[in-house]
Amino acid sequence: MSLPDRPRLPLYLAPIPRRVEDLALRLAWPLVAVNLLGTAFGFWYYRFQFADTPGWLWPLVPDSPAATLFFALSLASWKLGREADVLHAAAFVGCLKLGLWTPFVQLLLNGQGDVAAWLYWFLVLSHLGMAVQAFLVLRYADVALWATSVVGVWYWLNDVFDYFVAVGGDVHHTYLRAEVVAGRADHGLAAHDHAAAAAVTLTLLGVSLLYVARAKRAERG
Repeated sequence: MSLPDRPRLPLYLAPIPRRVEDLALRLAWPLVAVNLLGTAFGFWYYRFQFADTPGWLWPLVPDSPAATLFFALSLASWKLGREADVLHAAAFVGCLKLGLWTPFVQLLLNGQGDVAAWLYWFLVLSHLGMAVQAFLVLRYADVALWATSVVGVWYWLNDVFDYFVAVGGDVHHTYLRAEVVAGRADHGLAAHDHAAAAAVTLTLLGVSLLYVARAKRAERG
Protein backbone atom coordinates (compact mmCIF):
# COMPACT_ATOMS: atom_id res chain seq x y z
CA MET A 1 0.00 0.00 0.00
CA SER A 2 1.31 3.44 -0.94
CA LEU A 3 1.65 6.06 1.76
CA PRO A 4 -1.25 8.48 2.12
CA ASP A 5 -0.65 12.07 1.15
CA ARG A 6 0.37 14.26 4.06
CA PRO A 7 -2.60 16.53 4.79
CA ARG A 8 -2.01 20.25 5.00
CA LEU A 9 -2.37 20.64 8.74
CA PRO A 10 -0.84 23.20 11.12
CA LEU A 11 2.25 22.17 13.04
CA TYR A 12 0.36 21.46 16.26
CA LEU A 13 -1.60 18.77 14.38
CA ALA A 14 1.37 17.42 12.42
CA PRO A 15 4.44 17.73 14.71
CA ILE A 16 6.24 14.63 13.40
CA PRO A 17 8.79 15.39 10.63
CA ARG A 18 7.62 14.01 7.30
CA ARG A 19 10.57 11.64 6.89
CA VAL A 20 10.00 10.15 10.33
CA GLU A 21 6.29 9.87 9.64
CA ASP A 22 6.92 8.15 6.30
CA LEU A 23 9.34 5.69 7.90
CA ALA A 24 6.89 4.87 10.70
CA LEU A 25 4.10 4.15 8.21
CA ARG A 26 6.40 1.99 6.07
CA LEU A 27 7.13 0.02 9.25
CA ALA A 28 3.43 -0.20 10.11
CA TRP A 29 3.36 -3.93 10.88
CA PRO A 30 6.40 -3.83 13.20
CA LEU A 31 4.78 -0.82 14.89
CA VAL A 32 1.57 -2.82 15.31
CA ALA A 33 3.60 -5.61 16.92
CA VAL A 34 5.37 -3.19 19.30
CA ASN A 35 2.04 -1.77 20.42
CA LEU A 36 0.60 -5.25 20.97
CA LEU A 37 3.64 -6.10 23.10
CA GLY A 38 3.06 -2.89 25.03
CA THR A 39 -0.56 -3.88 25.49
CA ALA A 40 0.45 -7.27 26.88
CA PHE A 41 2.95 -5.63 29.25
CA GLY A 42 0.29 -3.15 30.35
CA PHE A 43 -2.21 -5.86 31.21
CA TRP A 44 0.52 -7.57 33.25
CA TYR A 45 1.33 -4.26 34.96
CA TYR A 46 -2.33 -3.85 35.97
CA ARG A 47 -2.63 -7.42 37.28
CA PHE A 48 -3.01 -6.35 40.93
CA GLN A 49 -5.62 -3.73 40.10
CA PHE A 50 -7.57 -6.29 38.07
CA ALA A 51 -7.48 -8.60 41.09
CA ASP A 52 -8.95 -5.85 43.29
CA THR A 53 -11.68 -4.88 40.79
CA PRO A 54 -14.96 -6.73 40.06
CA GLY A 55 -14.82 -8.35 36.63
CA TRP A 56 -17.69 -6.29 35.20
CA LEU A 57 -15.65 -3.13 35.85
CA TRP A 58 -12.44 -4.34 34.19
CA PRO A 59 -12.99 -2.18 31.05
CA LEU A 60 -12.37 0.87 33.28
CA VAL A 61 -8.97 -0.38 34.50
CA PRO A 62 -6.35 -0.76 31.72
CA ASP A 63 -6.16 2.79 30.35
CA SER A 64 -2.73 2.76 28.67
CA PRO A 65 -2.91 -0.86 27.40
CA ALA A 66 -6.32 -0.10 25.90
CA ALA A 67 -4.85 2.94 24.12
CA THR A 68 -1.98 0.95 22.59
CA LEU A 69 -4.43 -1.79 21.59
CA PHE A 70 -6.65 0.80 19.89
CA PHE A 71 -3.60 2.18 18.07
CA ALA A 72 -2.47 -1.27 16.91
CA LEU A 73 -5.96 -2.06 15.60
CA SER A 74 -6.28 1.37 14.00
CA LEU A 75 -2.97 1.06 12.16
CA ALA A 76 -3.75 -2.51 11.09
CA SER A 77 -7.16 -1.40 9.81
CA TRP A 78 -5.54 1.28 7.66
CA LYS A 79 -3.02 -1.22 6.26
CA LEU A 80 -5.84 -3.64 5.42
CA GLY A 81 -7.96 -0.92 3.84
CA ARG A 82 -10.77 -1.22 6.40
CA GLU A 83 -13.00 1.60 7.61
CA ALA A 84 -12.53 2.00 11.35
CA ASP A 85 -13.29 5.58 12.39
CA VAL A 86 -14.07 4.71 16.01
CA LEU A 87 -10.77 2.85 16.34
CA HIS A 88 -8.89 5.76 14.75
CA ALA A 89 -10.52 8.23 17.14
CA ALA A 90 -9.89 6.01 20.18
CA ALA A 91 -6.27 5.50 19.13
CA PHE A 92 -5.63 9.23 18.80
CA VAL A 93 -7.40 10.36 21.98
CA GLY A 94 -6.17 7.39 24.05
CA CYS A 95 -2.51 7.57 23.05
CA LEU A 96 -2.34 11.36 23.37
CA LYS A 97 -4.16 11.40 26.69
CA LEU A 98 -2.35 8.52 28.42
CA GLY A 99 0.92 9.35 26.69
CA LEU A 100 0.95 12.72 28.46
CA TRP A 101 -0.97 11.87 31.65
CA THR A 102 1.41 9.11 32.76
CA PRO A 103 4.64 11.16 32.57
CA PHE A 104 2.85 14.00 34.38
CA VAL A 105 1.81 11.65 37.17
CA GLN A 106 5.13 9.82 37.39
CA LEU A 107 7.35 12.90 37.30
CA LEU A 108 5.26 15.39 39.29
CA LEU A 109 3.10 13.29 41.62
CA ASN A 110 4.48 9.80 42.21
CA GLY A 111 8.23 10.18 41.83
CA GLN A 112 10.38 7.08 41.47
CA GLY A 113 9.86 5.84 45.02
CA ASP A 114 10.82 2.19 45.32
CA VAL A 115 10.21 1.46 41.63
CA ALA A 116 13.29 0.17 39.80
CA ALA A 117 14.92 2.96 37.78
CA TRP A 118 14.66 1.03 34.51
CA LEU A 119 10.92 0.48 34.96
CA TYR A 120 10.26 4.05 36.07
CA TRP A 121 11.98 5.60 33.06
CA PHE A 122 10.55 2.97 30.72
CA LEU A 123 7.07 4.04 31.83
CA VAL A 124 7.86 7.73 31.32
CA LEU A 125 9.58 7.42 27.93
CA SER A 126 7.33 4.75 26.43
CA HIS A 127 4.27 6.82 27.25
CA LEU A 128 5.79 9.92 25.68
CA GLY A 129 6.27 7.74 22.58
CA MET A 130 2.55 6.96 22.72
CA ALA A 131 1.74 10.67 22.63
CA VAL A 132 3.96 11.15 19.58
CA GLN A 133 2.57 8.18 17.66
CA ALA A 134 -0.97 9.46 18.17
CA PHE A 135 -0.32 12.05 15.45
CA LEU A 136 0.32 9.31 12.88
CA VAL A 137 -3.42 8.68 12.96
CA LEU A 138 -4.05 12.13 11.48
CA ARG A 139 -1.87 11.18 8.51
CA TYR A 140 -3.90 8.16 7.41
CA ALA A 141 -7.36 8.87 8.83
CA ASP A 142 -9.86 11.70 8.44
CA VAL A 143 -11.97 10.80 11.46
CA ALA A 144 -15.71 11.38 11.15
CA LEU A 145 -17.29 13.78 13.63
CA TRP A 146 -19.70 11.13 14.93
CA ALA A 147 -16.79 8.78 15.76
CA THR A 148 -14.95 11.55 17.61
CA SER A 149 -18.13 12.24 19.59
CA VAL A 150 -18.59 8.56 20.51
CA VAL A 151 -15.00 8.29 21.70
CA GLY A 152 -15.25 11.59 23.55
CA VAL A 153 -18.28 10.33 25.48
CA TRP A 154 -16.45 7.08 26.35
CA TYR A 155 -13.35 8.85 27.67
CA TRP A 156 -15.50 11.39 29.54
CA LEU A 157 -17.40 8.57 31.25
CA ASN A 158 -14.11 6.84 31.97
CA ASP A 159 -12.87 10.00 33.72
CA VAL A 160 -16.10 10.21 35.74
CA PHE A 161 -15.78 6.63 37.00
CA ASP A 162 -12.02 6.92 37.44
CA TYR A 163 -12.10 9.99 39.67
CA PHE A 164 -15.54 11.28 40.64
CA VAL A 165 -18.16 8.54 41.02
CA ALA A 166 -17.45 5.38 43.02
CA VAL A 167 -18.89 2.37 41.19
CA GLY A 168 -18.51 -1.07 42.72
CA GLY A 169 -17.20 0.45 45.93
CA ASP A 170 -14.43 2.73 44.65
CA VAL A 171 -13.20 4.95 41.85
CA HIS A 172 -11.10 3.19 39.24
CA HIS A 173 -8.17 5.32 38.16
CA THR A 174 -4.70 3.83 37.88
CA TYR A 175 -3.20 3.27 41.33
CA LEU A 176 -1.27 6.36 42.43
CA ARG A 177 1.59 5.90 44.88
CA ALA A 178 1.15 9.56 45.82
CA GLU A 179 -2.28 8.70 47.25
CA VAL A 180 -1.17 5.85 49.46
CA VAL A 181 -1.18 6.56 53.19
CA ALA A 182 -0.51 3.72 55.66
CA GLY A 183 -1.10 1.16 52.95
CA ARG A 184 -4.46 2.57 51.81
CA ALA A 185 -5.46 4.98 49.03
CA ASP A 186 -6.68 8.35 50.28
CA HIS A 187 -8.62 9.99 47.44
CA GLY A 188 -8.96 13.17 49.49
CA LEU A 189 -5.33 14.09 48.89
CA ALA A 190 -4.32 16.80 46.43
CA ALA A 191 -2.60 14.17 44.24
CA HIS A 192 -6.01 12.75 43.37
CA ASP A 193 -7.31 16.15 42.29
CA HIS A 194 -4.21 16.88 40.23
CA ALA A 195 -4.42 13.52 38.45
CA ALA A 196 -8.14 14.05 37.81
CA ALA A 197 -7.60 17.56 36.45
CA ALA A 198 -4.90 16.29 34.09
CA ALA A 199 -7.09 13.44 32.85
CA VAL A 200 -10.11 15.64 32.16
CA THR A 201 -7.96 18.31 30.48
CA LEU A 202 -6.25 15.76 28.23
CA THR A 203 -9.54 14.13 27.25
CA LEU A 204 -10.79 17.56 26.19
CA LEU A 205 -7.52 18.24 24.37
CA GLY A 206 -7.57 14.99 22.40
CA VAL A 207 -11.20 15.31 21.35
CA SER A 208 -10.79 18.98 20.47
CA LEU A 209 -7.75 18.31 18.29
CA LEU A 210 -9.68 15.66 16.35
CA TYR A 211 -12.50 18.11 15.70
CA VAL A 212 -10.02 20.78 14.64
CA ALA A 213 -8.15 18.36 12.36
CA ARG A 214 -11.42 17.51 10.61
CA ALA A 215 -12.21 21.18 10.16
CA LYS A 216 -8.71 22.02 8.88
CA ARG A 217 -8.84 19.18 6.32
CA ALA A 218 -12.14 20.52 5.00
CA GLU A 219 -10.88 24.11 5.01
CA ARG A 220 -7.65 23.34 3.17
CA GLY A 221 -8.98 20.64 0.90
